[in-house]
Amino acid sequence: MNVTLSATLAANEEIERRRRAGERVLHLAFGEAGLPVHPALRERLIAASEHNGYGPVAGAGALREAAAGYWHRRGLPTDPELVVCGPGSKALLYGLLLAIGGDIVLPMPSWVSYAAQADLVGARALFVPAPPGEGGVPDPEHVVSAVLRARSRGREVRSLLVTLPDNPSGTLASANTVRRIVEVARELDLTIISDEIYRDLVHDPGTTGFLSPADLAPERTVITSGLSKSLAIGGWRIGVSRLPSIGLRDRLLAVASEIWSSPAAPVQQAAAYAFTEPAELVRRIDESRRLHGTVARAVHKRFVLAGARVDAPQGGFYLYPHFAGLDFATSADLAAHLLDEHGVGVLAGHVFGDDPRALRARVATSLLYGETTEQRLAALSAPDPLELPWISASLDHLSEALTGLYAMRRAPLRHGRVRLAPAPVTG
Repeated sequence: MNVTLSATLAANEEIERRRRAGERVLHLAFGEAGLPVHPALRERLIAASEHNGYGPVAGAGALREAAAGYWHRRGLPTDPELVVCGPGSKALLYGLLLAIGGDIVLPMPSWVSYAAQADLVGARALFVPAPPGEGGVPDPEHVVSAVLRARSRGREVRSLLVTLPDNPSGTLASANTVRRIVEVARELDLTIISDEIYRDLVHDPGTTGFLSPADLAPERTVITSGLSKSLAIGGWRIGVSRLPSIGLRDRLLAVASEIWSSPAAPVQQAAAYAFTEPAELVRRIDESRRLHGTVARAVHKRFVLAGARVDAPQGGFYLYPHFAGLDFATSADLAAHLLDEHGVGVLAGHVFGDDPRALRARVATSLLYGETTEQRLAALSAPDPLELPWISASLDHLSEALTGLYAMRRAPLRHGRVRLAPAPVTG
């Protein structure tokens, strides 16, 4: 086992340390939603604060009913008995790896905790590159050969994970790619874990089609979700999962009973209200979606103008630029230079399972909305949040840093450039 402090959390702590020391740092390294808690959720949390019992391992009945209704309104009829709640979707994902067992196929790149959690449970991650422009789903055309090769070597590959929309790229796999990965999962008898925590933050839901693997293969798909991104309550730690069978539910409950016992009771009460989707919270999510998309597109434009290659964001608040042609040996060297020399914190691509020599990094745009509750609320309601002085200043800081970074192309080389081939299937 070789697990260290989560790279995202470590980066956040380092940047906050530098800021406390007086350094000017543009924080693009942490995937927190960056918005205030809606007053209606705070009121319900306070009202429920007297609830101090453990409660059912699967979660309170009201929360499971509300989550089932949430999925039903998205075309997925759901039995509340097949809903399991936990202290964040991250904990549920860990429990699922234990409950399902075996090795897991992951897209490359993918969120840092997937592979780390697999390592913690004694499994191995089988990385398969995502199709170009469709992050979050391992390329279906390469999954079959990768799994069969792993099984021929004695590995027991039992599951496959997708993220819709994706972290780290901010892109959304097409419906055709989702259909094909479901076909592959059936051919190989793999359980699909579909991490859909960013589903409600697809920037243009009216024109960008969202297809869940559960729409096509409900008998083998687990969905995990939560409220940390759509309603910005990551610190409250609440997640929900939709299970395909009683058998898997029972195994997950057995794991949960020995790790977290039950989610925090007051938070469950507030979450139950949120999952009923009252009008005031639907409006807040709509406002958040608009803000995330507006700022992410503005950041994307600045990377493109500087010369980076980067797919346009489609959901959430992430970008995954490729800094081709710059003189750095690894993505870690690039990220360290951006932080030390330009005051811009990003997360190096290698922590997402990417080739360390590929000069890619994840950029999170969600902490650009302001330092105070007042500024963040102003960003939510502004006709054009890019005109707000604190957001405009952050974008200018980024442009200055990228201009300085790409000016290195004209400087003498220090290491020699590395010519990169497409990332291979690994595992």
